[in-house]
Amino acid sequence: MKTILIANRGEIAVRVMKTAHALGIKTIAVYHPADRAALHVKQADIAVELPGSTLAETYLNQPRIIEIALDHHADGIHPGYGFLSENAEFATRCAEAGIQFIGPGAEAIEAMGSKSRAKQIMEKANVPLLPGFHGDNASADELKKAALECGYPVLLKAAAGGGGKGMRIVESEHQFDEALLAARREALNAFGDETMIVEKLLVNARHIEVQVFCDRHDNGVYLFERDCSVQRRHQKVIEEAPAPGLSESLRQQIGEAAVRAAKAIGYEGAGTVEFLMGSDGGFYFMEMNTRLQVEHPVTELITGQDLVAWQIAVASGERLPRAQHELSISGHAIEVRLYAENPENGFLPSIGRIDRLHWPIDARIDTGVCEGDHITSLFDPMIAKIIVCGESRNDAINQMSRALNQTHI
Repeated sequence: MKTILIANRGEIAVRVMKTAHALGIKTIAVYHPADRAALHVKQADIAVELPGSTLAETYLNQPRIIEIALDHHADGIHPGYGFLSENAEFATRCAEAGIQFIGPGAEAIEAMGSKSRAKQIMEKANVPLLPGFHGDNASADELKKAALECGYPVLLKAAAGGGGKGMRIVESEHQFDEALLAARREALNAFGDETMIVEKLLVNARHIEVQVFCDRHDNGVYLFERDCSVQRRHQKVIEEAPAPGLSESLRQQIGEAAVRAAKAIGYEGAGTVEFLMGSDGGFYFMEMNTRLQVEHPVTELITGQDLVAWQIAVASGERLPRAQHELSISGHAIEVRLYAENPENGFLPSIGRIDRLHWPIDARIDTGVCEGDHITSLFDPMIAKIIVCGESRNDAINQMSRALNQTHI
């Protein structure tokens, strides 16, 4: 590839540009009018404004983004995460326009886009699942029956959902009807689909996810796991790699299960298979994210691999840069997400001008902001990620503590 368009903004757009420029690839930025002075716009070789005020008119405007890519002879489009990154229609449109979507094919995105369909596929691929009902269009009675068979507590989840929306913990049968009504209403508002699944709630479970990569030559590897158990409102805040306390045998088992999951849908590119892990080491498929994750830097630091470079190579038709036996873990990495939120006002987004910004010198900083930028309520409040890597977990924790103390905004 000689030129790629980055259909995103903020820190992930800057991150993709860094690798693209290192590979000698020209970059095209697109931007909302509010992002006219943003870092990703300044660092791109070409920057094109997306007229409009809404996300639908700008970062989600598929025809316009593809038109810009064609006008500037882009070979590929990198979607980053969020926005159009898991949109099967966009992947199809890119292919129809003769532009390489730097991600999986539309069929794989669709297969994992529905939690119910995904779990049906995983069951056939011998990937462990929690007990529950994973069928399509279940009635309230069917869901309630499945909940009784699982045994309370259970978790109701939107089949088309993500980010904690359309999700309810149900502790007992008498709470079920009210929880289902609320979850369906929230799912319909967020995703336009009120289909629900129900599964046994694993109490005090860990959120363990595995970074996988596959190419079009039937090769698949796992780049080990991340522990993302520290969450707020079902959204990750702190991530680390590798997951503490996993034996080499368990690490291999969960990694191989993740590769089976990816191969079951003919996957290509970077993906993350998310599992819940109980205190006994049992692990159960939760979902697959068909894109690069926010927390990919911790994997890069412990493996020494550039995952964006891997994405571009695989999208170009190349074989995976490394075989499984060539991958190993070195050290321990931790990432924290930095949000522009006000803890004294219920953690609501905090808007305004960044007057002063000082980053620690001994940490990796992935950000899309700089001094003088204005934070608005238009976009996600995450403005940066701070990532450290030490020889051990304790070393990494100490490094992160110092890094946070040295960060001033």
